[in-house]
Amino acid sequence: MFSQSVRFGKILGIPLGVNYSWFIIFVLITLSLTTQFTSEHPTWSYAEHLALGVTTSLLFFVSVLLHELGHSAIALRYNIPVRSITLFVFGGVAQITKEPEKPSHEFNIAIAGPVVSGLLGLFFYGVMLLAQDSWEGLAALGQWLGYINVSLALFNLLPGFPLDGGRILRSLVWTCTGSFERATRFAAGAGQLFAYGFIFVGVWAALTGSFFNGLWIGFIGWFLLNASQATTAQVRFRSALAGITAEDVMTRDCLQLPGSISVADVVEHHLLKSGSRCALVMDGDRFRGLVTLHEVKQVPRDEWAVTPLQAIMVPEARLSQVTSKTPVEAVLQQMNEQNISQIPVVDDGRLLGIIGRDRLLALVQTHLELKA
Repeated sequence: MFSQSVRFGKILGIPLGVNYSWFIIFVLITLSLTTQFTSEHPTWSYAEHLALGVTTSLLFFVSVLLHELGHSAIALRYNIPVRSITLFVFGGVAQITKEPEKPSHEFNIAIAGPVVSGLLGLFFYGVMLLAQDSWEGLAALGQWLGYINVSLALFNLLPGFPLDGGRILRSLVWTCTGSFERATRFAAGAGQLFAYGFIFVGVWAALTGSFFNGLWIGFIGWFLLNASQATTAQVRFRSALAGITAEDVMTRDCLQLPGSISVADVVEHHLLKSGSRCALVMDGDRFRGLVTLHEVKQVPRDEWAVTPLQAIMVPEARLSQVTSKTPVEAVLQQMNEQNISQIPVVDDGRLLGIIGRDRLLALVQTHLELKA
């Protein structure tokens, strides 16, 4: 997600970012608030309306960020890494890198966000009450932020995936059935029902005179539908690959070459003839490093003949590795996270084979088709 985002710091060690779509919704919310404050408080100047609109809009997104930090803090407490938090057009998303191990962990992570939003709502309502007789602008800010944070908490408690309420529902079904996959399917199904409901209400509102509100509601429904369908596909993916490990998909027929030969020799006599996209650099029986097409292409062609393989290899110590018992799903996730196409399989310092992305994706496709 950060490829389409602007990073602006870290909290709790978690990188924070703003997706480019956020700037659109920030401007729209600011203009909407400015118009609202203008109609409610006509005696203020336009500069006051605009300043309050900008401040309120910024504090709204700070509230969304705190909501996501609530989820993230509990996830970190359970030793679940959080890759990033990104603000975007629909609010925010914390990218938690793996699923909780227990239903109780799922429940606590899910409920943390709405609790934070609810507390923020109460805080801003308190600001409104304290300021209403002395500072009209602060009271207006507190009223809107109190309402929006309470609404955010209640909306997220709807029992449909991927909303927080859907995750809470999943934790409860998981507790009752003992099956994470069955619980996820149930919660995702509930999410799709809510999504279709939002789409229907949005279309109805758009056709009966409230076009922009209807369009927004329908857009939210479309987003929820896509997210819940993606969750269902992910569960199907996990189920199809259950029990398959790196040992099952690795290949032992790897190019194994000494580090002293030239890049030109490797390309002309090995890579082009075999069609392989990588080579293992060996020192006798000892694995020293990996060379892929990426490293080869970094060397100017007129230097291939005088550049030894060991000069461009990625040393073993810097390579991502998996063991023979690593689940295939984890292997693919690691390759995606690190943007690599080959990964060695190593047990106790002994090279067993290598897994290529093309072979892994072909395996995934085959299992999804045959286990559908």
